[in-house]
Amino acid sequence: MPLRLYNTMTRQKEIFKPRQDGKVGIYACGPTTYNYFHLGNARMLVAFDMIRRYLQYRGYEVTYVQNFTDVDDKIIKKAQEEGMEALTLAQKYIDEYFKDAQKLNILPATVHPKASEHIAEILEIIQGLQEAGLAYVVDGDVYFAINRFSGYGKLSGRNLEDMQAGARVEVDERKRHPMDFALWKAAKAGEPFWESPWGKGRPGWHIECTAMSLKYLGAGFDIHGGGGDLVFPHHENEIAQSEGYLHGAEFAHYWMHTAFLTVNQEKMSKSLGNFFTVRELLQHFPGEVLRFYLLSTHYRSLLDFDDHKLTEAQKGLARLQTSVRLAAETITRIEAAADTAPGEGNKAASIVLLQAAARAREDFIAAMDDDFNSSLAYASLFELAKAINSSLGVKETVIEDLKSARQTLLELAEVLGFDLANPVSVKTLAEAGEDKLLSPVMEILIQVRNRLRQKKDWETADYIRDALKEINVLIEDTPQGTRWQV
Repeated sequence: MPLRLYNTMTRQKEIFKPRQDGKVGIYACGPTTYNYFHLGNARMLVAFDMIRRYLQYRGYEVTYVQNFTDVDDKIIKKAQEEGMEALTLAQKYIDEYFKDAQKLNILPATVHPKASEHIAEILEIIQGLQEAGLAYVVDGDVYFAINRFSGYGKLSGRNLEDMQAGARVEVDERKRHPMDFALWKAAKAGEPFWESPWGKGRPGWHIECTAMSLKYLGAGFDIHGGGGDLVFPHHENEIAQSEGYLHGAEFAHYWMHTAFLTVNQEKMSKSLGNFFTVRELLQHFPGEVLRFYLLSTHYRSLLDFDDHKLTEAQKGLARLQTSVRLAAETITRIEAAADTAPGEGNKAASIVLLQAAARAREDFIAAMDDDFNSSLAYASLFELAKAINSSLGVKETVIEDLKSARQTLLELAEVLGFDLANPVSVKTLAEAGEDKLLSPVMEILIQVRNRLRQKKDWETADYIRDALKEINVLIEDTPQGTRWQV
């Protein structure tokens, strides 16, 4: 089955055919660095990290470019409020980005370009647009003339009249058309600036990404992506100025966008003030749990935020981690037994486990080949974990087959960015220091439950287990005894 992805440009799934066999170039629009990035930003960043990982898993050599917008009106405003230089403020939040991204297990990009370091490339493109008659100068500002580009609106699927009516644009009578956008902005007092043929100034937002993507990936690169809010005007404007500069040549072949993350059915955004930064959420949940939550829904489906869903994500991830841990403990115990050789056992019993592992891999690949459906990919992981758990109490399971199934689960989870063998989210409350009395109380409760099981009072014993599970305390019955964790 070939890999298919949804192309925003054509509004349909397409078979993925890279520009160059075996190689993929991706440009993902990164954050504007005037604050910690929020969970809505994280959804896009995690999704494209997953896409990159899967393409690598399928054998592609991936060049992944994720920029930082460090020259922008919002950065300048925030810097002025805090009494800092704009570039200093931007660098501060770039540094903080890497701290939070690491906790979400987002791999560093192949290149992390900054707009401020690509002024020469930006000036070259603007001059090219001016020479082609697609840009004009007004009082030191340079604007792109959208009515000179015949394909304007092809990504968002709207005509100029619709966009003019629905878009929020500043009224500027100097522009030839209300929807014309700035390529270069004349410097104002107290703002950062660079020298240019049109005087001191700074680049507009859209031209920055054109310059950086073309420099590192070249024209016609494979995938350009970002959040759904970037389709218009950012990506629409990128296409216009890029293909105008390239004299009609294709800028990027596939366009991919993540759906919004909402809070109470309203888009999460800094402007609305209903956002949660990743830094804030990391105080309550490990980064791997946030990642698990963000990938639990297909990247093109709306995802509504609430604490309960994060708690459910933590439980789901813990189930996979527990399966891996118990399998490892079982393997260690069997290998340590003097009377059991690694290859001994009833092969028929192990065939079931091997089939489950093969089916999980097949289902996982089918899900990811269908537009990177991480939600369905999760299902294959849980089915394999279930099969592993069922095999742990079967004496005839061949140890090498259990190892193979466990390794398959680890491998597939790693493609999604999870290290199940080294969890950070599962700790006993005693280890976390939340309640020094809890550990002895839990030991007493486990003893009571074990006595109930000895008396074959399964109903009450199961009630205790299920009631504890409701408050996120998991009880596991293993050959070495009963254990508990949160």
